[in-house]
Amino acid sequence: MDIRITRPTPSDREVDWNKSKVLLSKTDIKGTILYANEDFIDVSGYDEFELIGQPHNIVRHPDMPKVIFKFLWDSLKSGKNIHAIFKNMSKTGRYYWVITDFKIIADSDGEIVGYFGTRKSVREDIIVKFIDPLYKKLLHIEEASGMLAAEEYLIGFLEERKKTYMQYIDHLIATGKDDKNKVSKGLFNGLFEKKEAPKK
Repeated sequence: MDIRITRPTPSDREVDWNKSKVLLSKTDIKGTILYANEDFIDVSGYDEFELIGQPHNIVRHPDMPKVIFKFLWDSLKSGKNIHAIFKNMSKTGRYYWVITDFKIIADSDGEIVGYFGTRKSVREDIIVKFIDPLYKKLLHIEEASGMLAAEEYLIGFLEERKKTYMQYIDHLIATGKDDKNKVSKGLFNGLFEKKEAPKK
């Protein structure tokens, strides 16, 4: 039976959810949902049968810039795990912010067969001060000049901070600060330690 899901109208209201919960899902290589835990189902507002077999973008919020998903898929397709911050949308149209850690699932031959996502809540001050304004700017650039222009902006934004996207996210969560143009000696040491770490 083919289930057609009608996209909800976005609401300015946040989903009321227990932010200590961890939302789990498993997808195939195309992003089709194969499994979702009860907490994922509860927060999404969908019934389990409405989620399984659907593309994961069923919970994508229109406020999300496409370039973040490009970063995500470029990393996963190259065999690298990644975590990123997303604004998702529930069946009611309400939003919820999560940081998602994506792990690659490979078969015995090393071929990628799917992905496992682990989602946790993100502190509201980090969203309000840093992530929401950045994503709004990227979205406006995409709408005006296309995704490539947004990607170039994001690359420049990260280069100014001497960080990859994941390092920037990790730094925000650890410190609650952006630290643009203010790189301490300790932070430089941290960057060099990451760069010099042995490759897997």
